[in-house]
Amino acid sequence: MTIYGDLSESSSLLNILSKIKPDEIYNLGAQSHVQVSFDVPEYTANVTGLGALRLLDVIRHLKLPVRYYQASSSEMFGKVSDDKHQNENTPFNPQSPYGLAKVFAYHLTKIYRDSYHIFASNGILFNHESPRRGITFVTRKITMGLSRVKLGLQGTLKLGNLSSQRDWGYAKDYVEGIWKILQYKTPEDFVLATGETHTVRQFVEEAAGLLKFDLVWKGKGVKEVGIDKKRNKTIIEIDPSYFRPKEVDYLLGDASKAKKLLNWKPKINFRKLVEIMLKNDFDLAKKELKLGRKVFVKKINI
Repeated sequence: MTIYGDLSESSSLLNILSKIKPDEIYNLGAQSHVQVSFDVPEYTANVTGLGALRLLDVIRHLKLPVRYYQASSSEMFGKVSDDKHQNENTPFNPQSPYGLAKVFAYHLTKIYRDSYHIFASNGILFNHESPRRGITFVTRKITMGLSRVKLGLQGTLKLGNLSSQRDWGYAKDYVEGIWKILQYKTPEDFVLATGETHTVRQFVEEAAGLLKFDLVWKGKGVKEVGIDKKRNKTIIEIDPSYFRPKEVDYLLGDASKAKKLLNWKPKINFRKLVEIMLKNDFDLAKKELKLGRKVFVKKINI
């Protein structure tokens, strides 16, 4: 059964929850693209931040005996020291409207938990990727873009800051962690992360190696390019339009609490994650080559 609602409209949430009376609510709804949040900050704050407020207030109003999960984000940590892990006690320092909206939702979840005794938990998830990730996000942009370059469907892959470091994990592992958070005996807040950090450049190099590109880098700054040495052809370029107004350079999570209390840890490592995503997107690129761009785009709706 499909029921339509809107996080920006309290009445729709009230109608839905009063009818369904769910046992568990997982609030994963958001405008979740960091770069886009600079373009539409008011919309991001409304859906990502106030959306959580509307849900929690409906739960309070209806007195629902429900377990509520709030999807928090590593972007809440923002600008941090580049030699430390971030855990549940690390201060937040968001650098984007998206990160700030998530901080609002995080603290609101704690307030409603303490004030109204709602079973409300935050999961502070570091980057969780999969073939279902939107193609405007850097990981999918890399795996899809390099696959298309390999098959001659596009000339180059354009990227922004290659030096950004992220703690990348597999979404399926994280969904299991989310479920475990709501099954725990008390409502608490947990970091879910791999404990490893990799640069965008390393993600590119891993994907390029799996595609049998002989990738070398030349130049510096915005003039840096990635060249396939086998063909002496530029396949990666830097596009300054992808730079954020305020960059988050380094994120690295410490999931010790989740490991200890939830018995949770990621199963898929960084290399396997890239491999899973690349296989999916190379297969899609092959279908695109076979069907033709216009038919393909219509068929998979991208």
